[in-house]
Amino acid sequence: MRAEIEALAADIRKSVALLKRHLNWDAALMRLDELNAQAEDPNLWNDGDKAQKLMRERTQLETQITGCRKLEGDMDDMLGLIELAEAEGDNDVAADAEAQLRGLKDLAGKLELETLLSGEADANDCYLEINSGAGGTEAQDWAEMLLRMYSRWAEKKGYKLEFVEESAGEGAGIKSATIRVVGHNAYGWLKTEAGVHRLVRISPFDSNARRQTSFASAWVYPVVDDTIDIQINESDCRIDTYRASGAGGQHINKTDSAVRITHIPTNIAVACQTERSQHQNRARAWDMLRARLYEAELQKREAAAQALEDTKTDIGWGHQIRSYVLQPYQMIKDLRTNVETSDTQAVLDGDLDMFMAASLASRIKGSDEATN
Repeated sequence: MRAEIEALAADIRKSVALLKRHLNWDAALMRLDELNAQAEDPNLWNDGDKAQKLMRERTQLETQITGCRKLEGDMDDMLGLIELAEAEGDNDVAADAEAQLRGLKDLAGKLELETLLSGEADANDCYLEINSGAGGTEAQDWAEMLLRMYSRWAEKKGYKLEFVEESAGEGAGIKSATIRVVGHNAYGWLKTEAGVHRLVRISPFDSNARRQTSFASAWVYPVVDDTIDIQINESDCRIDTYRASGAGGQHINKTDSAVRITHIPTNIAVACQTERSQHQNRARAWDMLRARLYEAELQKREAAAQALEDTKTDIGWGHQIRSYVLQPYQMIKDLRTNVETSDTQAVLDGDLDMFMAASLASRIKGSDEATN
């Protein structure tokens, strides 16, 4: 068999070995057996929260184990097919199998990259907060475009989206919005997107069709589960209620059900208006505040990141992580990793993995270099 094919197989085996080591393979198999047995307990759903956590862990572990086994099995199948095709002189079958083997190598690389998502909260769900910068309608429209971009990305990942809060723009777009992204490694992936995003385009709101530069920010913080203890002194918080905004009709809120909580020592504020009652919005807002304070603590531990409120004071030049240029040429470039593409529409439709992967890899590399 050709050396090139052997090299492909060696790369796949290396990735599989890394995946198994990351999973602690033997322990993972035993844990899956335990979870399967617990899932069959008829009393499991007497505690809904506990049951959901168990089923979620089971699904994640089963997916990872199945992925490793399938990767190995598919590789062996393709190697066997190539060997048989070459022995029979069937070049078309050999070429097709080799192409599939290359695809397996790419898949193995992606799975290997996910093993880098081993931070304290990387596996958690997260909140994604979008804010428009200065510039009125232009920036507000750009903020809505970003929200759509991340929503499309999340849908492609199979993540669930939950609307938390939205402040409509003046005429178009949004001033701000917060969504909860539910899915394994949601925070691990999206944390790479935190920062200011710059758009250059011909303004659709300018009758003279002039080129405009707009800014909007994306801020990401993990959902804090019961395993993470965050203490908040209620006397340090200010709680405001207000009438939730909406499009009107029979579901419009007629009471002050929306809740905003401000943590005075840090000036971190969260708001929730998605639930029908003030009590439910208050509970969700407290959860969000715990998540924000936890994220702030994570950033303190990571010396590479600036303090959250310092970076959020200026949504503009000097803080941007990515430029989206739609005029006079088509180019999106990440300013941290120099990854770029001219397929701007695909990115705005949610194809963000190339940027996220490069940013994640650079973070890990930077961490390793700092350690060494």
